Amino acid sequence: MKVLVVNAGSSSLKYQLIDMDTESVIAKGGCERIGIRGSVLKHKTGGKEKVIEQDMPNHKVALKLVLDALVNPEYGAISSMSEIDAVGHRVVHSGEDFNCSVLVNEDVMKKCRANIELAPLHMPANILGIEACQEVMPNTPMALVFDTAFHSTMPQYAYMYAINYEDYKNYKIRRYGFHGTSHKYVSQEAIKYLGKPAEETKIVTCHLGGGSSISAVKGGKCVDTSMGFTPLAGVPMGTRSGDLDPAVLEYLAAKKHYSMLDCVNYLNKECGVSGVSGVSSDFRDLTKAADEGNERAKLAIDLFAYDCKKYIGAYIAAMDGIDCLVFTAGIGENTWQVRKLICEGLDFFGIKIDDAKNQQKNDGNIHELTAEGAKVRVLVIPTNEELVIARETKELVENNGRK
Repeated sequence: MKVLVVNAGSSSLKYQLIDMDTESVIAKGGCERIGIRGSVLKHKTGGKEKVIEQDMPNHKVALKLVLDALVNPEYGAISSMSEIDAVGHRVVHSGEDFNCSVLVNEDVMKKCRANIELAPLHMPANILGIEACQEVMPNTPMALVFDTAFHSTMPQYAYMYAINYEDYKNYKIRRYGFHGTSHKYVSQEAIKYLGKPAEETKIVTCHLGGGSSISAVKGGKCVDTSMGFTPLAGVPMGTRSGDLDPAVLEYLAAKKHYSMLDCVNYLNKECGVSGVSGVSSDFRDLTKAADEGNERAKLAIDLFAYDCKKYIGAYIAAMDGIDCLVFTAGIGENTWQVRKLICEGLDFFGIKIDDAKNQQKNDGNIHELTAEGAKVRVLVIPTNEELVIARETKELVENNGRK
């Protein structure tokens, strides 16, 4: 089975075509600047890249270009559209409507549109991508894989906020969590690596990138996660503040004459390690600046690592132990300095890493950092969210007798 994975953003569309018999990527690429002057498609297959500069006024046109590229006799990957057996779409928010991936139908789309208010920056683009695929590929089965679904196993006391219960019921204000496909993939890979029954494992997964979140995974299921009602909560991120006393908003609004929308934009786009450091949201820039003596860059890194450490400790308490600590995503996979800072001082829990192993360059495989004699395994696992989407799409289609 060949599955096309689609990840639609507001002005972008990323894709991978995956052969599920071998779980190998046949082709991948992305459309940039959809609806903006200077649209471009970058298509990769067989180790070569084809760049196509062409106007893309909407996602339907962008998707048509992608499909044309896939079947192009010169740089394509398949001979005809009939070789694409299914399409898997990344969708940011499931609300409380779905706790697993689902096949697309009219009722599913109606619920997705109702959940736009929960993720107004992401859901419209996700829906546009789905609708564009439906127009161009009307007879191909399609699955929706939600970022939030993996976290739907959290107990109520973990996902509830201490607000009026009727407001939770009426407005669905609660912790949802995000990066679910990443946390699911790396926790499942860690379970296989440990060689233990899933139900006996206690794992903390750290997805650390431009957006960062940490999850507690007990028995293979998420029991808590750091992001909340939106991806703004949790540890500090590239430009997001992370956890904050909500009264700061009122104070900030008065001091800077901000509206509520101004405050939210400020917390999402002007804060995090970028705001603290005044240097960058990119940890490559931050570590370089810190090495050169920039105290604010060092402060931003220390603050980030300290907050990650606190969440790890909290989740060890929540699970009554830990077998494995996992780092993934851009920072987690590539910034050894951050891993070192996070793991320092966790000896009490049995977490200790080998400095030489920690500084080895990421080679794209599972890399163990555990120091000799340490009780808890520490792993770097490159994430693969697209493969999770493809696997779930394949399973849904096969279980529903569509292919």
